[in-house]
Amino acid sequence: MLGIIGGTGLEVLTDLQIERRQIVRTPYGEPSGPLSFGEIAGKPLVFLPRHGNGHTIAPHMINYRANLWALHAQGVKDIVAIATVGGIMDALSPGTIAIPNQLIDYTHSRKNTYFDGLSENGFKQVKHIDFTEPYDQYLRALCLKAASLLGENLIDGGVYAAAQGPRLETAAEINRFARDGATMVGMTGMPEAALARELEMRYAAICPIANHAAGRGDSLHKIKYEDMSNILHETMTHVRAIIQQVVTLYAS
Repeated sequence: MLGIIGGTGLEVLTDLQIERRQIVRTPYGEPSGPLSFGEIAGKPLVFLPRHGNGHTIAPHMINYRANLWALHAQGVKDIVAIATVGGIMDALSPGTIAIPNQLIDYTHSRKNTYFDGLSENGFKQVKHIDFTEPYDQYLRALCLKAASLLGENLIDGGVYAAAQGPRLETAAEINRFARDGATMVGMTGMPEAALARELEMRYAAICPIANHAAGRGDSLHKIKYEDMSNILHETMTHVRAIIQQVVTLYAS
């Protein structure tokens, strides 16, 4: 079954015909909220808003382990996550949408593994997952095909810089990320992607670009929240259409 994780700007999946909501208890505490089970275009899926109802959970406070565990426990095998970002590369201007193929993790102090030797849920042994390609190629291709069928111009590839947050970055930090090879910056890409890999779930991200990153473009001296909000609202219309097409094409 397919799971959709909603990010900033996508707290509700309006096209989802909800059949039930379920609170899932996990060995890692409470997920961000109840899981919503339903259908889009007659295809079943599960939806979870990463930041909780009303966008109340900051990126560094999200219980990523509980979120992924809850989805896995309910039979989710594949995850498409929506992760709003700032564009570092010139081509990633506000209003565009990218499907990253790589990431760099700059986060810290987050519970980022099930294999820490401390839990009491059967994962006491340390395990080193292969994370050479953090995003699943099948799901990435599915997202790109869905966009193509809709005439949406998605950017194929990119390097996601996962920042700690909740503050936005300085211009100097963005310059550092760029030197490291990052093309976009967000706050929720990790440890989400790695935890999905530990649970052997396929994972891909759709990244709507809400703004130029700090020190870039019209964010040269300041990021304008009002502009960012307006752009994100409009871009999410396209993201929802892509998700609907992904669900239609998806074969579990």
